[in-house]
Amino acid sequence: MHSKPMNEMTEDELNELIKSLYEKARKAEMAGIMNEYEVYVRKVMIAKSYLVDESKIDLHKIYQLKDTDEYFKVEYLKGIFAWGYRIRGNGEEEGLPVAILKID
Repeated sequence: MHSKPMNEMTEDELNELIKSLYEKARKAEMAGIMNEYEVYVRKVMIAKSYLVDESKIDLHKIYQLKDTDEYFKVEYLKGIFAWGYRIRGNGEEEGLPVAILKID
């Protein structure tokens, strides 16, 4: 397993990790262990966030969340997380991995 923190990995190492996590998620899903599947899917999103060019994310802009019909207004970036508010959400600030934003 990878002992190096994700923020210290090269792009190739991150892609290798993502491939490995997808395989583990697939196996967990096939075994019907959905909580384990969800953990691997979240880890994939975190790893993918390290590959996002954050300069393409505009502050105070509204982005669609991938694979959903939800929208998120980015107020600021901190690390690999975009902080802001869901449109039509409960009004609470939250942080989402930047890889979940649909950046065109």
